[in-house]
Amino acid sequence: MSLAEQALSYVRAISPYLPGKPITELAREMGMPVENIVKLASNENPLGMSPKARQAVEAALGGVERYPDQFDLIAKVASRCHVGQNQVVLGNGSNDALDLIARVFLAPGRSAVFAQHAFAVYPLATLSTGAELIATPAKNFGHDLDGMYAAIRPDTRIVWIANPNNPTGNFLPYPAVRAFLERVPADVVVVLDEAYNEYIPPDERVDTAAWLADFPNLVICRTFSKIYGLAGLRVGYALASAQVADLMNRVRQPFNVNNLALAGALAALDDTAFLQASYDLNRAGMAQIVSALERLKLDFIPSYGNFVTFRAGDAASVNQKLLRQGVIVRPIAGYGMPEWLRVTIGTERENARFIEALEKAL
Repeated sequence: MSLAEQALSYVRAISPYLPGKPITELAREMGMPVENIVKLASNENPLGMSPKARQAVEAALGGVERYPDQFDLIAKVASRCHVGQNQVVLGNGSNDALDLIARVFLAPGRSAVFAQHAFAVYPLATLSTGAELIATPAKNFGHDLDGMYAAIRPDTRIVWIANPNNPTGNFLPYPAVRAFLERVPADVVVVLDEAYNEYIPPDERVDTAAWLADFPNLVICRTFSKIYGLAGLRVGYALASAQVADLMNRVRQPFNVNNLALAGALAALDDTAFLQASYDLNRAGMAQIVSALERLKLDFIPSYGNFVTFRAGDAASVNQKLLRQGVIVRPIAGYGMPEWLRVTIGTERENARFIEALEKAL
């Protein structure tokens, strides 16, 4: 018997997460200069990181010999979200926070519910604990909350909800989400993943953190990887009841967020001008790409994130043709959508490059 066969069977059964293709990898494969490549595959902020965050990260370099202290970032997040500091859990990206929740509440003999076409980390976090994953059919490529409620069993301990959803961009109106929370049994944790929350139009946003007072079984996850442009620093957070946050901190690695990430996130929260510029650029870029998709008569899913998913037919072939032109987008066959591709909203120039390459690929 091989050593690998000694590993837990449910770990061996997991399909690993496949990230978007890095620019350097395509450059090696195609013999193409890095500067000739446009990456619109990983929902990164095309403006980069906040100038204030960059200054803070550079200033923090002098203290990297010291172990991190999370106090200041926790205090600021708590203040901004109007919750107690004992209700904030930092993560090495919001993926880390999702994994912490799974480790606290899931195990063999338990189950978690998630929606078809939802974020790939939910199955990974669930299956890595040995719990059973219950996948419910999508409704118009998004979450069917009635179907998810019906799928809850006595052994269910977590329901995963992404709002907006990745990779489809669907958005659940907040009254529907709150009505769902009112129905879910109190011993089932509802994880509301709001990684793309800042891209929702301001008049449609709701302060979901205020719901924690009414729903002790609610956990909200957010990230600094998207609109804040800190994807490479890996920092996110969860908001939860004090009791749930305490349990998450018991399984959290002591220094899971590094000094540079802490400094960058702390400064990014104060750079409101950068946040607005990122939002405005995304809205303009979304209109630019959607207009092209409509002109090319390609089906697409209206998106509330910083990306749009469109039907490309033979998506694998179209993707290869885009790659040969130095344009990286995201195939999503692994999400059960083999005819679709997802493109991140870039700068006006990057979007134009994608549109031109797509026309040739088609």
